[in-house]
Amino acid sequence: MEQAEEKQGGTNEEEGAAAAGGGGGGGGGGRELGQKSGVKRRREEEEDEEETSPTKKLVSDHGEKVASHYNTLQEVGLVVRSQSRIFYMRNFNNWLKSVLIGEILDRVRGAGSRNVSVLDLGCGKGGDLLKWRRGGISHIVCADIAEVSVDQCRTRYEEMKRKSHSNEKIFSAQFIASDCSKEVLSERLDDPELMFDICSCQFVYHYSFESEQKADMMLRNACERLKPGGFFIGTTPDAYELVKRLEASDSLSFGNEVFKVSFQSKGSYPLFGCQYHFSLEGVVNVPEFLVYFPLFEHMAKRYNMRLVLKQRFSEFFEEKVKKENHRSLMMKMMALEPFPCEDGGQQATDNKEQYCHAEEHCSRPGVRPPVGTLSKSEWDATSIYLVFVFQKMS
Repeated sequence: MEQAEEKQGGTNEEEGAAAAGGGGGGGGGGRELGQKSGVKRRREEEEDEEETSPTKKLVSDHGEKVASHYNTLQEVGLVVRSQSRIFYMRNFNNWLKSVLIGEILDRVRGAGSRNVSVLDLGCGKGGDLLKWRRGGISHIVCADIAEVSVDQCRTRYEEMKRKSHSNEKIFSAQFIASDCSKEVLSERLDDPELMFDICSCQFVYHYSFESEQKADMMLRNACERLKPGGFFIGTTPDAYELVKRLEASDSLSFGNEVFKVSFQSKGSYPLFGCQYHFSLEGVVNVPEFLVYFPLFEHMAKRYNMRLVLKQRFSEFFEEKVKKENHRSLMMKMMALEPFPCEDGGQQATDNKEQYCHAEEHCSRPGVRPPVGTLSKSEWDATSIYLVFVFQKMS
């Protein structure tokens, strides 16, 4: 869902979650910005824009519907994006992905890899290309079910190369339009011997859980070409959180002004094919499937993968934001909304109850406004997701 390109739910220099004030995690009231947070939106943030958490790719017999949905999503400029109700949430999700990708790249390089190869499984329109550029990788394979999205990803890459400095070496790339839950991706590689250091699957894997066959093929494509010690990383909705919210609902749906999740029934949740419909304001409106994580972890063992990290977005946020470099990136990406808004500006919503958690935080001793936060509805939406990292055993 989501996303984040963001798919899944997706954000932009890219997509997010932590819960505050009745959300589902621990964002507290807000994060102090320290200084004016009217950081200008740089051009690179526009290039790095993502379509929100789930917003990018798909696999299933619903594949055509999903591909059609993402193929027909219109590209919009930064001005339009900045007016979106979920502008900050998408940026938050995007920041979270940036931190995840950056830390995994550090681990890969720390293990001795110099020329890093990446598989972006469900690349969408290329919202993560700038992240990989900043990470200094050598090669990337971008694959997605939506052919139009792949074409836009290729165009974005070519534009990035064209605008790069003459002394900067941009990574090489291959682009593949493929339903990676049905087709063996390795048979489409330009280099049949290519092995990857990292496979990134952001706000996408849940689409494959329509059946065991599709989920396994997606896993095969993600993991079989990983080098020993390589990483399979991603973001996906938390099935436990979705079911918990459904069971607490008086109907077959739950959500708020930002997102809505609708099931066909409750009380019984099959391991595969447990479908729900996810809609996110202006970005996502497609069917998805619950990913029962213990089963996901068990299936990954078939490909010699071990789980090294599984955290809800809120937990990941609270841990990573303690580091100065991550806080600095958060400011740069405008991943949190300033509260209170300065210079007569407006918050993302006029509903003051959406910021009661931030207002309470500002009243605490030693806190100097403005603070950084998301509206309650956005925290609720982002707290649906989790981060995962698997590593290939030697």
